[in-house]
Amino acid sequence: MEYKDYYKILGVDKKATQDEIKKAYRKLAVKFHPDKNPGDKKSEEKFKEINEANDVLSDPEKRKKYDDLGENWQQYQQAPGGGGFNQARGQRSRQGGAQYSYSGGDESQFSDFFESIFGSGAGGFGGRRGRAASPMKGEDYQAEATISLEEAFHGTTRQVNLADQALNLKLKPGIAGDQVLRMKGKGGQGYNGGPNGDLFITIHVSDDPLFDRKGDDLYFDCPLDVYTAVLGGKLPVKGIDKTVNINIPPGTDSDKVFRLKGMGMPRYDVPGERGDSFVRMLITIPKNLTTEEKELWAKLAKKK
Repeated sequence: MEYKDYYKILGVDKKATQDEIKKAYRKLAVKFHPDKNPGDKKSEEKFKEINEANDVLSDPEKRKKYDDLGENWQQYQQAPGGGGFNQARGQRSRQGGAQYSYSGGDESQFSDFFESIFGSGAGGFGGRRGRAASPMKGEDYQAEATISLEEAFHGTTRQVNLADQALNLKLKPGIAGDQVLRMKGKGGQGYNGGPNGDLFITIHVSDDPLFDRKGDDLYFDCPLDVYTAVLGGKLPVKGIDKTVNINIPPGTDSDKVFRLKGMGMPRYDVPGERGDSFVRMLITIPKNLTTEEKELWAKLAKKK
């Protein structure tokens, strides 16, 4: 009889916690559930094997007996009555996590290896008659969508196509890049009357050529002519949604940053509130000067 490595079957370490075992089992049970793989005998056998491994490893008493058996499996086989492990016969799982079963298929739910240790009545998920199938939540789906910064500012809609359904996704103003949205019940179909899974959509916001976003604030550059930089005056500055005039003090240097309060991104889910914009002045040098202009600049140069 072949020794079964239940840890290897579930893909966990021998020191795995109960939570790790439960998580690994659930993932595999969803993948190989016969309702999801109709007519696939290999998946059906794998499903039984996964349940058997979980039945043992999720029960502290069974797990201890199994771990004690370990490398001594051959000695146990040769020992009369199977050594000291027959005491496990007839015991039921006390803490085994919920198993996922189904009504069809082969009535034999346990391997000879299992029954030789724990007995045919020790299982928590079947036996010859089996038991009512446990409800199980469907798979969660993952999807992605990419929008522009302007769409993130105003809000937009996207259509997400999954299998046989097209879902309209409404994105609120101010949504952040890499923000994950959840659409409850839009994932995989539940099993045995269980709820459907959920759909998780990651929203990507593409880089903008003019604005750099940091949280709810926007950063951008604005050209400043040398005359206004020297003498001061009004300068029209175009933000993401409107143009405003700002006061430029005389003698403004290049790289000077001005704060435009309330001209940033909308705060997500907070109507009426926005971040700020920060605009950096970049002084531009006049080109193609006339003769008269050159003479004026020359006079100014002599006076410095």
